[in-house]
Amino acid sequence: MQDQKNVILAIVLSLGLIVVVQLGFEVLGLNPPPPQQSQEQLRQELAEGSTDLPQAPAVPGGVQSAEEIFEAYQEQREEVLTSRERVTIVSDRIEGSIGLQGARIDDVVLKGYRVTTEPDAELIKLMSPSGTRFAYYAEHGWVSSDGTPVPTPQTVWTASSDTLEAGGDVTLSWDNGTGLIFERTIALDDAYLFSITQTVRNTTGERVTLYPYGLISRAGTPPTSGFFILHEGLVGVLNETLVEHDYDDLQDVGTIAESTTGGWVGITDKYWLAAIALAPDQRADTRFVHTLNNGRDRYQADIRGGAYNIAPNESVTFASEVFAGAKEVHLLDRYSEEKGITNFDLAVDFGWLFFFTKPLFYVMDFFYRATGNFGVAILIVTVLIKLIFFPLANKSYRSMSKMKELQPKMVALREKYGEDKQRLNQEMMTLYRTEKVNPAAGCLPILVQIPVFFALYKVLFVTIEMRHQPFYGWIADLSAPDPTSMFNLFGLIPWDPPQFLMIGIWPLIMGITMYLQQKLNPPPPDPMQQRIFMMLPVVFTFLLASFPAGLVIYWAWNNALSILQQYVIMRRMGVAVGGGKIKS
Repeated sequence: MQDQKNVILAIVLSLGLIVVVQLGFEVLGLNPPPPQQSQEQLRQELAEGSTDLPQAPAVPGGVQSAEEIFEAYQEQREEVLTSRERVTIVSDRIEGSIGLQGARIDDVVLKGYRVTTEPDAELIKLMSPSGTRFAYYAEHGWVSSDGTPVPTPQTVWTASSDTLEAGGDVTLSWDNGTGLIFERTIALDDAYLFSITQTVRNTTGERVTLYPYGLISRAGTPPTSGFFILHEGLVGVLNETLVEHDYDDLQDVGTIAESTTGGWVGITDKYWLAAIALAPDQRADTRFVHTLNNGRDRYQADIRGGAYNIAPNESVTFASEVFAGAKEVHLLDRYSEEKGITNFDLAVDFGWLFFFTKPLFYVMDFFYRATGNFGVAILIVTVLIKLIFFPLANKSYRSMSKMKELQPKMVALREKYGEDKQRLNQEMMTLYRTEKVNPAAGCLPILVQIPVFFALYKVLFVTIEMRHQPFYGWIADLSAPDPTSMFNLFGLIPWDPPQFLMIGIWPLIMGITMYLQQKLNPPPPDPMQQRIFMMLPVVFTFLLASFPAGLVIYWAWNNALSILQQYVIMRRMGVAVGGGKIKS
């Protein structure tokens, strides 16, 4: 019995620790907040913009709220985008443009994703040009070691077309005036991948040495979830090994450099990624860099190829890929296979349970495609998991039913030997051996549920496929908490409770099923343990209310299936639900 108590307490404490950490970060506001700035500083930065494009227009006076600042940024962004000639991107998945000044991929808007679940909400603006507060772009070019004129961010290129269509390409060209012709062909596939081919033709009479480069640059430190199970920051795969650097870590170090063959580098958000990828056999030097520009953080992930010695009347070519879009799992897998981008699927942070988490996602995605609803997919996957572990759970529930049947004998032993703990334990162990009961067997269903719980939580938390996916009724986003609350009568009272009081309908259902399942199990022998276990459904109802609704639905449904299975077993064994034997 002592072993069973220790196992159960260990499980409860482990789950409680994870839940409390989650609660601390997300409910109690312990996430490290992004650096806060005064309204005057924000207005000044919006007015100043960047130094490598003409100054953005000043923001009108009187800006006070965050919404007004965001609107000012939107106006500034549009002003910068219209201040120079650009190549328009025409695609079903993205919209945007490429500036002819600098030839940067710096205007990418994701058509299929919005900021909120509202149908008219703003589209996700992933990339933004230099000269705006949130500049975020991909740049390519050449570096010269001997002063040879090469393109710069101020260079104005000539385009072969004013549009870049999905499945097509556009060629940008520039003559340095001394005999070097630079060309850059940019092709776009049907999703988010730009293929960049840089060519230099040497029409001079001398040999020229140049180094190709590509970079992802981001101005400012973006807000992050601040939760330890998800990486947001600079990321890459170098020499087939995943590398991750948080924003604050890079601020401390400044620059992290490494050479690689193949692979990719970039900057990742929870759902979005901007990255530059090499061919599998390409060698390059890579860097992750943090600098300060006008007092603001600037982050860069870059690659630089080896030296190209270009003889007179010859040309050289350097190719790379740029991804700027949503981290869709199947799409990243496709690019790994078709484009040879090494371990590109690692951009989705499936964690150290990768071997279990990613297959779980594939199974859920299969049922989503079959049913059209990820919530239904969760229910189906829960049933499959119950079927897989049915023999183990069946044995455990039989053991628990047998334990419940033995409750009268155990009570009698405690009354007889209550003062002699050692003799009581000996008599209990004798009873277990005689009746062939394993008191720890009842913990097995909980042990099985723990990795599934963590894996499902990971899938709900990190995969964009789950983002803004509705269930039925009031659940508009399975990756977000249940939006209802019992403390305003589920919306009947016009009051928004604080986050820790957002106890929705699904958390209540989960708590009720947890309570009912406890009633089927034999109670712990110690009265204090009994009181603690009776409080667990209430505690977990509050704690799990801040978790994604999809996870709470899984837990409630899993509890319901367990109750049904355990009830059937108890009836077959002749054990009454309330305890004792069923009278014939």
